[in-house]
Amino acid sequence: MGLPSVVRYPEATVVRDETRILILFGGPNGEQKMSVPLEYVGGDAEAAELRLLAQLQQIGYSVKRGEREPSDL
Repeated sequence: MGLPSVVRYPEATVVRDETRILILFGGPNGEQKMSVPLEYVGGDAEAAELRLLAQLQQIGYSVKRGEREPSDL
């Protein structure tokens, strides 16, 4: 599974909790969610989150670091 189109979902919010990183893609076409277990990213979880934010921005998404909210999980 790949990332959703930047044209259709230009915004990406990255939220990290104790077990995973959640990416919320949003735009005029609604929202898509992607969850990545922390065991797959390896190393320091915060560093992985920051790398992911930078990579998504480099691809062309408008990124932000989100806060964990129960409704997102």
